[in-house]
Amino acid sequence: MEAEMEMIEKNETWKLVDRPSDKPVIGVKWVYKTKLNLDGSIHKHKARLVVKGYAQKPGIDFNETFAPVARLDTIRTLIALAAQKGWKLYQLDVKSAFLNGVLKEEVYVDQPDGFVTTNYKDKVYKLKKALYGLKQAPRAWYEEINAYLVSCGYVRSTSEATLYCKTKEDSGTLIVSIYVDDIVYTGSSEELIDEFKTEMMRRYEMTDLGLLYHFLGMAVIQTESCIFINQKKYALTLLDKFGLNQCKPVSTPLVATEKLCKDDGSDPADENEYRQIVGSLFYLTATRPDIMFAASLLARFMHCPTKKHYGTAKRVLRYIQGTIDFGIEYQKGKEAILIGYCDSDWGGSQDDMRSTSGYAFSFGSGVFSWASVKQHSVALSTAEAEYVSASEATTQAIWLRFVLEDFGELQTDATPLMVDNTSAIAMTRNPVFHQKTKHINRRYHFIRDALQDGVVDLRYCMSEEQVADIFTKALPKDRFNYLRGLLGVKPVTNLEGNVEM
Repeated sequence: MEAEMEMIEKNETWKLVDRPSDKPVIGVKWVYKTKLNLDGSIHKHKARLVVKGYAQKPGIDFNETFAPVARLDTIRTLIALAAQKGWKLYQLDVKSAFLNGVLKEEVYVDQPDGFVTTNYKDKVYKLKKALYGLKQAPRAWYEEINAYLVSCGYVRSTSEATLYCKTKEDSGTLIVSIYVDDIVYTGSSEELIDEFKTEMMRRYEMTDLGLLYHFLGMAVIQTESCIFINQKKYALTLLDKFGLNQCKPVSTPLVATEKLCKDDGSDPADENEYRQIVGSLFYLTATRPDIMFAASLLARFMHCPTKKHYGTAKRVLRYIQGTIDFGIEYQKGKEAILIGYCDSDWGGSQDDMRSTSGYAFSFGSGVFSWASVKQHSVALSTAEAEYVSASEATTQAIWLRFVLEDFGELQTDATPLMVDNTSAIAMTRNPVFHQKTKHINRRYHFIRDALQDGVVDLRYCMSEEQVADIFTKALPKDRFNYLRGLLGVKPVTNLEGNVEM
């Protein structure tokens, strides 16, 4: 508690004032971080002063609360680019980040228990800077660090609000990505990297974590030949939580011949636990694209799941048990040329006959952006389903091109988008197919403009080499393992022996 109060006073977070008559005063409380001792007892090892933010009223003591955070797609793109360039990734952690955010609103809080100033018991604190628990604290912190980085000459990306780049002709490039109080940075210039670290540690209370090794639950292994990311620790926690840490593994997440639907005749399952499993699986897809389709399929039955749905979710966990060491490998030395794959499964949903779209993007090794989503309307043919899927992949390709341009990797040529349906390609290239496409929502036709503008280039690829097939349907073991390898998903054990620490 004393250490926390010392940090707050040092930071000039507040000042003692008379209790206002026209403004509400918000309560505060002490919250403790705890850890388990070897004897099973609980040890409180850190205290944090938290505002009772639930008592705040909009328009009185807070207005805007939104604060951007980096997309996982952006983080993985940065990791893939660093691997391709042979750059090292570094990490800084901001101590008590929210305490640095300057408040625009008038906010008053009570004096904390145990630290009431003698002879001034009736006074309260007026906040100059944010405290944890305030609704606007994340936004205040973001505005503070954004203003500082811009003043230091960093250019904020227009496509990703938490991405900053700095380029010097004689030095090179530095790229910074911020996720609340975690800062990841990399670049071609050791001079810029050292300069950035020095500036940040001078401005804020920072912990220099050195090489990036753990970020948002992802383990990051940097070797001489690649960068590898996985979530083994989280996967083990997941299996333990749902009582499957000793289960028998299976070779694929889904049975290829089995279809799921809402009313399958089986008894209702525990909705709460089912949702927990599906939500946990989605978090695991940050480094496991091989379970993306399974997670998105199970998410269609969040309301009133059945025993069959629950059993399928448990099967995915059993697949994870057998692939606990798996993650994505980004190889070094590949060209930074964006390549996309898109596919669809026509009428894949048994309940409404809508198709499933899937896409993936890479630099030629591990994928760093992918999706598996049900289409918004019913497709009348395979070609139409593929056409819609290609349009959705094009929107992602355009955004990735913007991000890569901010990274300094301008994509001068059109992005190849691999499609395994010649009719869909013909529909994109030739308006003569108007009779077959006149009923398709106009939002999907922008792919024709993207093709004419040289943003994407639809190319035919054989169905056997269509990587995105793994995001649209359940596959047999051999086919699944082959495509999983093309995604760059492999076990970490293959990397032992040349890990940089």
